[in-house]
Amino acid sequence: YGVMTGRYSWRTKLQSGVVTGFAPSLIAADRPTVASFFQAAGYHTAAIGKWHLNFQYLDPTTGKAYSEKDFDTPPVGAKIPDGPTTRGFDRYHGFHHARDMEAVIEGDTVIEHDEVIHMLPRLQRKAVEFIDSRAGKDEPFFLYLPLGSPHTPIVPAPEWQGKSGLGDYGDFVMQTDAVVSAVSEALERNKLTENTLFIFTSDNGCSKAAGIEKLAAQGHRVSANLRGSKADIWDGGHRVPFIVRWPAKIKPGSTSDQLICLVDFFATVAEIVGKEVPAGAGEDSVSFLPALRGEKIVSTRHGVIHHSISGHFAYRQGPWKLALARASGGWSSPTEAKAPAEAPKGQLYHMQDDIGETHNLFDSKPEIVSQLLDLLKADIERGRSTAGPESANDIPDIVLWKSEVKAKGKRKKQQAEE
Repeated sequence: YGVMTGRYSWRTKLQSGVVTGFAPSLIAADRPTVASFFQAAGYHTAAIGKWHLNFQYLDPTTGKAYSEKDFDTPPVGAKIPDGPTTRGFDRYHGFHHARDMEAVIEGDTVIEHDEVIHMLPRLQRKAVEFIDSRAGKDEPFFLYLPLGSPHTPIVPAPEWQGKSGLGDYGDFVMQTDAVVSAVSEALERNKLTENTLFIFTSDNGCSKAAGIEKLAAQGHRVSANLRGSKADIWDGGHRVPFIVRWPAKIKPGSTSDQLICLVDFFATVAEIVGKEVPAGAGEDSVSFLPALRGEKIVSTRHGVIHHSISGHFAYRQGPWKLALARASGGWSSPTEAKAPAEAPKGQLYHMQDDIGETHNLFDSKPEIVSQLLDLLKADIERGRSTAGPESANDIPDIVLWKSEVKAKGKRKKQQAEE
């Protein structure tokens, strides 16, 4: 959602967890997306891969919407009225999310059911075919390629099984790397590399489903020195690789330690194209183009907001990170429900001195806590975190302290039982 809209996903009705399909799109029909922006700028746009922003499946005969009660996997022939091709993409090939990966979608129709092990090779083939089809054309293109790997189901193809020596997950990562290589080679073969902006990144940290402890025992720490993993409010759940290639503009081998977020993609490409972000879009997006050039980002945003799987907020400004959670806020131990009784109400870390988030300064730095909390509240209430006219969140009330709400709920339940 953040990549497509330049807006934090917690501004929608999705306040925790993930969407599962069979429901209207999280992206409102009248909201500009980065894809519709590219279309308006004369680009040919394609999405190949995992969508996971909700869409409906309709019976092609009656037009009635199917529900999850009707099917585990949407049937072949089902029509999609609010998918990627209605949100700015000229073409789409892929699937909604991991649990219905068998349903292969082309454009606005489920075209077949296929084994999940075939999906990653399929996406590689389709991406390469798309790039080949754009060779020699004057029209620029935008390809969005959310692979769905190495997310579960962890299903490396037979030719990759056993390659890594680190089990199925390691094999799947190697296969994913080969897909990235194939896309890069397609650009080179078609002489498109020099002036193509190529970004490789992820939407969250590594999942526990990878077998994190087993991998660590084999000498591979998936989160490096970061605490936690996917779904957590800690940096192991949020900090991800961000690798960029653009030979015409970016010095090879250069690095930057400036703080950016995936919502920043919209403002960045708008600056590259030389057009303004459309009104009513990109409320949280700041261009990181200066960082790609080795310059300082000029931001009207005070900080970056994180949000865990359970809906817990964190606010990052400079070296400071404030988390409105007593524990992981996600799936790692201790979970919020099992936070120690003596744990402070929240967490505050100095990320330059304590990248592993081991020394909680919440109680000893109340002035920093208050400052960051005020900034977070303002960014939520204004409907945007950048300069500009106030906007509206999709829901009127967004709860800041999820732990307090859950604790009250538990007390009410206990009182009722008594």
